[in-house]
Amino acid sequence: MADMFDHNPQVWTAGRLREALAALPDETPIHIGVADGPGDFEGYGEYVLVDAEPVEVDVDGEGAGDHGGEPGPRVQFTLFADAAAGAYHLDLD
Repeated sequence: MADMFDHNPQVWTAGRLREALAALPDETPIHIGVADGPGDFEGYGEYVLVDAEPVEVDVDGEGAGDHGGEPGPRVQFTLFADAAAGAYHLDLD
């Protein structure tokens, strides 16, 4: 049986993100390092930010979300990342 561990990352808020970006020029590209596994940034994948928008989740109304514990849909702001510009082999799977 595999070893188990609790993974509780500190999720950033919009305010914390604004604070981190405050001193950057508007033209600064945003790169995102995606962990290879929970908390494992040794071999992270590098992506670029390509979109950000509110996304509705729990549309079936089955889960309780971060909206007071009430069942039903909730909206969370989501950043979307894509592979950095470059030449890639087609994934034919």
